[in-house]
Order: sequence, then C-alpha cells, then structure tokens
Amino acid sequence: MTEETAGFGKESDVPADAGEPSEADRAAASDQEAAPGAPSAGDAQQSEGDVSAQDVWDAEGGDQERGESAEGAPSELEAARKALHERTQDLQRLQAEFQNYRRRVERDREAVKEIAVANLLTELLPVLDDIGRARDHGELVGGFKSVAESLETVAAKMGLMQFGKEGEPFDPTVHEALMHSYSPDVTETTCVQILQPGYRIGERTIRPARVGVAEPQPGAAGGKGEAGAEAPAAEEENGGPDEG
Repeated sequence: MTEETAGFGKESDVPADAGEPSEADRAAASDQEAAPGAPSAGDAQQSEGDVSAQDVWDAEGGDQERGESAEGAPSELEAARKALHERTQDLQRLQAEFQNYRRRVERDREAVKEIAVANLLTELLPVLDDIGRARDHGELVGGFKSVAESLETVAAKMGLMQFGKEGEPFDPTVHEALMHSYSPDVTETTCVQILQPGYRIGERTIRPARVGVAEPQPGAAGGKGEAGAEAPAAEEENGGPDEG
C-alpha cells in the first residue's frame, strides 16, 4: 500500500491561478452587466453613419419643401389681394347704403316734423282769424292784446307765414275766389278784397287766401279805342277846329 496511485503523483500543467479571473476581466464584466443594451464599437460606428444619411435626406426634403412654398407664395399673395379687394368693395357698399339710409331717415324725420307742425297750426287758424277780426274792429286791447301777440309770435317762430293782400294778381294755386266783380280800374284778374288771409309753412300752403276778385270790364279797352278814332273823324268833317 505504499505505492502511489499512478497519475496522482504528477503535478498539473495548468497554472495555479488559471481558474481565477483578473481584475480587468472583472471590471469589463461588471460594465457589461451594468449596461446590457449598450452598443458595441461597431454598432456605434454604424449608428453614426445612419444618422448622417438621415440628416442629408431631411436637408434635401427641406430644400424641396422650401422650393414648393416659394412657388406657391405668389398664388397665395394674389388670393390675399383678391380677398382684400372684395372686402373693401363690401365695406364701401355698406357705407354707401348706410349714408343713403341716414339721409332717408333725416328726410322722413323732417317730413314728419312738418306734418305735425302743420296739423297743430291748422287747428290754431280759427283762433288767429278771431284775433285778426278783433284787431280790425279795434277790440284787441289790454291783456287780450298781449296774449294775441304772444300767440302770433309763437306761430311765426314755428314757420307760419301769412299771405294775401289787396291789389295782388289772382293766383288760383294760393287764392280761393269767393266773390267776383268787374272793374275798370284793373287790367287783369286782381284780388280786390281779402276775406280771410292765407297761411303757409315754407313752400306748403295749409290754407289758401279767400278773396274777392275783380276782372276788367268786357269791351272796355275796345270802347276807348273806338271813341278815340271817332273824334278825329268828326273834326275833319267839320273843317277842323274852330279858329278863335
């Protein structure tokens, strides 16, 4: 039993520290474990190449888009100008319509005002007639005179004007003939008597003047002519005027 087993007595060729990793191997292993998804050096180079190609592609696409946008800019500008022109025309049309509307409203307002004033003054005309008759008969005295004059002043301020005088030619548009006669003193139809004065507001007549008119006598002008022609003929038949 003193013999040694064959093979057990020989020393192994593997070094004693072959089974233990070095410090560098342990550091590399720990780094790989800490970042299992980190790319290798070859992958990093390949990624850098891919990024550069993508950048070039994006740059080319951007240039193409800028070219297309530059080509479309004139058409967009023309469309904007057209829209601006249309909006300007719409604004001008609206402004003209508003001006017409404002003038129409002002005209209607003035017409309504004139109608209202005319209706009011028309109701006062009988009172003004009574004041006129009282003045003609000398009865407009005292406090009644002051009230009458104040009323006439207010009516005049509101635009009431009186018309109709004796001796003016007869105008059927503003005169109403209630009496008719013939007179040798007139050469045309004339107002010889004012029965009621007329009144107007501006150019609007609210009551015509009621008058008596006179016309020239029929044949008055012809009679004068015949008489003037007969006198020289009679003088010629008698041998001319008598000598003194």
